[in-house]
Amino acid sequence: MDASPPVEISFCVVNTQQRELLVSGLDAIARERAALPFATETLVLDNASTDGSAGAARRHPAVDRVIVREQRAGKAQNDSRLGREARGRYVLLLNEDSELLPGATLALHEALEADPRAGAAGARLLRPDGTPQPSAWRFPGPLSALASALFVHRWTIVQSRGERTHRVDWAQSAALLVRREAGEQIGWLDSRFFVYSDEVDFCRRLADAGWHTLYVPGASAFHHEQLSTGAVPDRRIVELSRNRDRYMRKHHSATAAAAVRWLTAWTYAMRALAALILPGHDPHRYWRHVGATLHPDRGEGLREAAADYNRGGRRL
Repeated sequence: MDASPPVEISFCVVNTQQRELLVSGLDAIARERAALPFATETLVLDNASTDGSAGAARRHPAVDRVIVREQRAGKAQNDSRLGREARGRYVLLLNEDSELLPGATLALHEALEADPRAGAAGARLLRPDGTPQPSAWRFPGPLSALASALFVHRWTIVQSRGERTHRVDWAQSAALLVRREAGEQIGWLDSRFFVYSDEVDFCRRLADAGWHTLYVPGASAFHHEQLSTGAVPDRRIVELSRNRDRYMRKHHSATAAAAVRWLTAWTYAMRALAALILPGHDPHRYWRHVGATLHPDRGEGLREAAADYNRGGRRL
């Protein structure tokens, strides 16, 4: 009979071709685990990397299990697999580019322990230079798109403010502690969202099932933003646009989805015009956002890039 104590938290990391970031994140997990007063485990899912990531994870003392995919899949599907295979009462979803700061795990755990109807809790995310980045927002919709078009979104949509734990609509999954009971109730993440908007949909479905999400500023993590600044930017723009539209069509009317497309395209168009005179901005990239936003059914995104990778074509 296994006499080991039940696992309280499972650290779950999805990695795609980012060996150095992965090792840094695992080092941080090791420090966190050493300071926690309960049993934990670490699972790493390697998403068909070719840079030695899986071997590095296997050799790392903080890792209990490595799952290696032979075919590349989307983040929502990978997070869901980890959630289902983890043994913890809580599941801490992490990107390979997330690096927990001391005490972050315990702060997230205490927040969920204190609020039985909280299904998830997100950490404060910091850029590598230590400045905070927005990490919790109101749910998307026509009103939030209008706020962005009027350039008042920083005051009306961003909810990762203040120094006290509070309810938010959704929090970023780069460092998101999920109550297993809540995740299992709604079937974890929707794999139709390959990446982007997957955690928005997840938190929305939690809310629809009677749970809520917390933002915990007492828990901090560096976020190196690999997904937003990495390779194939055009495909990332397509994937971002298509999944924003997928979310709107799933949770709102066709009219609302169309309104969000036009309002968002307008916002990017204004940014493109401003970029013509502002240093350090690329107007062409903003215009690519305009086209992808208005036509989310066109172009090849990260899902197609992964399929091409799996066929042995171009490498990501």
